[in-house]
This record gives sequence, C-alpha cells and structure tokens, in this order.
Amino acid sequence: MAQFFQIHPENPQARLIKQAVEIIRKGGLVAYPTDCAYALGCHIGDKMALDRIRAIRQLDKHHNFTLMCRDLSELATFAKVDNQIFRAIKNHTPGPFTFILEATSEVPKRLMHPKRKTIGMRVPASPIAQALLEELGEPLMTSSLLMPGDEFPLTDPYDIRDTLEHQLELVIDGGFCGMEATSVVDMTGETPEVLRRGCGDVSDFE
Repeated sequence: MAQFFQIHPENPQARLIKQAVEIIRKGGLVAYPTDCAYALGCHIGDKMALDRIRAIRQLDKHHNFTLMCRDLSELATFAKVDNQIFRAIKNHTPGPFTFILEATSEVPKRLMHPKRKTIGMRVPASPIAQALLEELGEPLMTSSLLMPGDEFPLTDPYDIRDTLEHQLELVIDGGFCGMEATSVVDMTGETPEVLRRGCGDVSDFE
C-alpha cells in the first residue's frame, strides 16, 4: 500500500523530502511531480525497481530510460558530451526537455538502449524534484507516468494512488503540474533530432 505525502510545490517540506528519499534508497518506487507531468522514480542501482517500472508501463528492452539530474555537473559522469552539445543543453535547462545522449560506462547497462548505448538525461525545474535530487545526491532513474494505451500521463495524485497504490511505495502529491510529456531531443547524431514535441520549445533544434 503506497504512502501518500502532500508536499508543497514551491516550498517542499524538508522532513517529507528526507522520508521520500529514504524510501527510494530502500528500493521503493515513487510517483512524483516534475515541471511537466508526474513521473515514476527509483534508485539508479535498483534492478528490481526498474523491472517493476517496466511491468507497470509494459515497456520493452529498447525503451530509453531517463536520469533525472540536479544540474549539468552530473552530465559528464553519465554522458559523453562535447562543448557544442553542452552549450545547447545548458541553454534549455532546467526545463521540460529530455536529451538522448551517448552513455558513459558509469551508466548501468540495463538503463541504456541495448543497441545504441544511449541514455536520456534531464534537469527539471520543479522545486519538489530538485529537492529530492538534492537530498538523494545522485540522479534519479525516471520514466514518464504514462500507462499502457494512454495518450497522456496521469496528472492527478489521487488517481495515481487509486490506480497504482499496490504497485508503489509512495505517491507525492505536489498538486497539478501539467499533463504533457517532455520534449525529447536526440543529441547523438551530427545534428540534433527532435523525437517528440512536448512541453519544451524545440524550435532551436529544428
């Protein structure tokens, strides 16, 4: 049965953030708000939690998972980026963008695209997401809270609890945060390629 924390969207309560991170570190699966929609998160090293996300969303092995990062200082640890790519990403973060990048050996293989060895990375503008990442001290393995067959992510924390209360350890209620997914930009080719138009303005990449 999932716990349910009501956390202030602008001034997250430190006590609840600390409790949420303890749940993540112990292998818990968490639904939390970002700057564009709710997402599922788990510890980067937890294979069992990752498999549970795959089962909930019915994802195949080719799905690109996302590392939610505090800031761009974590980028070089997990992705190979040159100066041009770094500048392009810096101009659009924090914000509702997921960038597909070439993964470094620091990224667990199970998180990468199996053939392309890529990983999605993003820096959210949400105070709650940022507080979680600050307390955690490392990226949060993340996937959109898009249920099989649905066109849009789940947006209401009470609906999320009703739908997934037996499959999650925690639902964070941070209010309504939107119902559109991030814009996804593949930065691994000679020129950026927009894979999905979402919240973020992709005009700079077209």
